Amino acid sequence: MLPPKKGRIPSRIAMNCLWRVLAIFLPFLPSTLSLQPAQARVLLVSFDGFRWDYIYKASTPNFHYAMENGVHVKQVTNIFITKTYPNHYTMVTGLYAESHGVVANEMYDPILNETFSLNKMEVYNSKFWEEATPIWITNQREGHKTGAAMWPGTDVKIHGAFPTYYMPYDFAVSFEDRVARLIDWFTSEEPINFGLLYWEQPDQMGHILGPENPLMGPVISDIDKKLGYLVSELKKAKLWDVVNVIITSDHGMSQSSSERLIELDQYVNRELYEVIEQSPVVAILPKEGKLDEVYEALANAHPNMTVYKKEQIPDRLHYKHNSRIQPILAVADEGWEILHKKSDGFQPGNHGYDNILPEMHPIFLAFGPAFRKNATKEAMNSTDLYPLLCHLLGINPLPNNGSFNAVKDILAEEVPFGADTYATVVGVFLGSFLVMVFIAVFVKHFILVQANTMQMQHTEAAQPLLQD
Repeated sequence: MLPPKKGRIPSRIAMNCLWRVLAIFLPFLPSTLSLQPAQARVLLVSFDGFRWDYIYKASTPNFHYAMENGVHVKQVTNIFITKTYPNHYTMVTGLYAESHGVVANEMYDPILNETFSLNKMEVYNSKFWEEATPIWITNQREGHKTGAAMWPGTDVKIHGAFPTYYMPYDFAVSFEDRVARLIDWFTSEEPINFGLLYWEQPDQMGHILGPENPLMGPVISDIDKKLGYLVSELKKAKLWDVVNVIITSDHGMSQSSSERLIELDQYVNRELYEVIEQSPVVAILPKEGKLDEVYEALANAHPNMTVYKKEQIPDRLHYKHNSRIQPILAVADEGWEILHKKSDGFQPGNHGYDNILPEMHPIFLAFGPAFRKNATKEAMNSTDLYPLLCHLLGINPLPNNGSFNAVKDILAEEVPFGADTYATVVGVFLGSFLVMVFIAVFVKHFILVQANTMQMQHTEAAQPLLQD
């Protein structure tokens, strides 16, 4: 029997070492790979009608606490018309009203020959929502889960889908109950990565009182307390350092007066037209063949009312390229109201005016691990929110009118070193160490085998040929 070749024992030892190393680290490999950052989570909150400067008109310590811990954008230019449904749909699509199709709170579609109304069941007609795809559907198509607490449109089946979890709209459900539901969804076994929360105030009281009424102070302070409650609940659920929260609104509010009323009945017979959307931006549908007559009667009727034929609406408003925008649009100056007659009544506070007006601009605060701390930004557009949300969620935005580049400066330059980051570092270190050990042992084994082979060849060449 031939003696064992030199190099065989070291090679065997090397292989044994390799398998021992693998035996030690392989059980940890799945957990190592799982130590990746938790999926980014975002909560979008809208306080309806919360004007940008309300935080300076009453005691708002919780808003200022959020500002100290995040970013405050001083001026957000929302879209025209500055009403609830158009602007809420812009926030979740990044589109102007003429592009996403929800052009007003009250609409008539001449192609469908159907109407849409904020306060009627027609709001659930999917056809009015499907000219765009809201972000919750995109989020879910990319494999994530969404939870919506009363956000406008989330209880409508759009493109065949609802949010993963949603609450059918009911104004009687308290803010606290809405927050509780969202916390449950964020902390469930199959958690959401995106939540939407809507609250009707201070819009309702803004209409009743007017934004300059001193009684608005307690209303604003109550909203501040609700924000404090939200922050408290996030902290209790250990979500404060995890969820990126954006606090915003759809529009502001302007003070009206009984001394600033425009009566259409003084200028044109109401039988010649139909009003689709109400003051202060009145969408007018003339009866067949009466367009020019109605327009001519109203065009120069009042110095505080501007009247456009649809094609004349200024391009900067992005509000003419949609069939739901009516043939004539009458726009009141700020603080003025357009009615058929004075006895129709008016609201002391209103919105809908030109979106260039500061009184129409909403609040915008953002805080969480992705955002800078105690920072301010001068201005942004509400259309920019959508690409920002998509970036935060790690999903692909659909074509939109916003710009991520316009808002990326509100993001933190460096990712905070928290639990998720620590887990990532540990995972990368262990994984890298395992790979390096494997390579080292493999290379050593390969070298020994090669050396053994060369030695064998040298030994055989040096031996004399066997003689018979």
